[in-house]
Amino acid sequence: MLLTIDVGNTNMVLGLFEGSELKAKFRLSTAAIRTADEIGLTIVQFFNHFHLPLAEVEQVVICSVVPHIMYTLRHAIDKYLGQEPLIAGETLPIPLANLCQEPLGVDRAVTLVGARALVGAPCIVVDFGTATKIDILDDAGAYLGGVICPGVDISMEALFAKAAKLPRIELKKPAHAIGMNTVEQMQSGALYGFVGSVEFIIARFKEQLGLTAPLPTVCTGGLARLIAPHAPSITTHLPNLTLTALQHLYTLYAEGRGQ
Repeated sequence: MLLTIDVGNTNMVLGLFEGSELKAKFRLSTAAIRTADEIGLTIVQFFNHFHLPLAEVEQVVICSVVPHIMYTLRHAIDKYLGQEPLIAGETLPIPLANLCQEPLGVDRAVTLVGARALVGAPCIVVDFGTATKIDILDDAGAYLGGVICPGVDISMEALFAKAAKLPRIELKKPAHAIGMNTVEQMQSGALYGFVGSVEFIIARFKEQLGLTAPLPTVCTGGLARLIAPHAPSITTHLPNLTLTALQHLYTLYAEGRGQ
């Protein structure tokens, strides 16, 4: 079995694969103060609670954008699973040609490889994480570029922090687009504001590239389930895209090594 770990700025998501099938997943907050024992014991408790065979984990694969937690996470994996993890972009290669002027973040590269494997190329990938990233692959599956926007959560947190009379709210679809009270108005602004920005950016991508035909557009990330149903350009919601991409990358790696 393969344990995949997606370490983001807000959460780390763990997925357990048997072959290509995702058997279980859970998430932890990405807290810098968490010790290796806390991480390791939480993983053990998860396996025990759901009667999953921890001893059958043969390999651990990690994708991380949080360098300062990696020493602790590596130590937890070594102590409680007896494994030396493969790290995407380091010991685990990511086969993605990058036509952009700067190196691409490992999380985006992994996600794009997963999208390419699942829906083909060209395609657009929208990741609603701590930051919202919108990226595009060309016909050959190479990375053309993209945009980075403030994420939904941090945008709403900034609104709460900077506007004294605005409350912290639950992010959900409001009863009406035209809000009838402060909470509804903030919910409408969050939902439809981000829908509008995604739709506009995707339209500009297609205009710049001279595309007129529909382009496969997948989305992932914690808040994708809220936004995707209202964004006509998004064709597929893949909530486990990064975990699946890590499993795919490990399969390519193992096949290349003759395993």
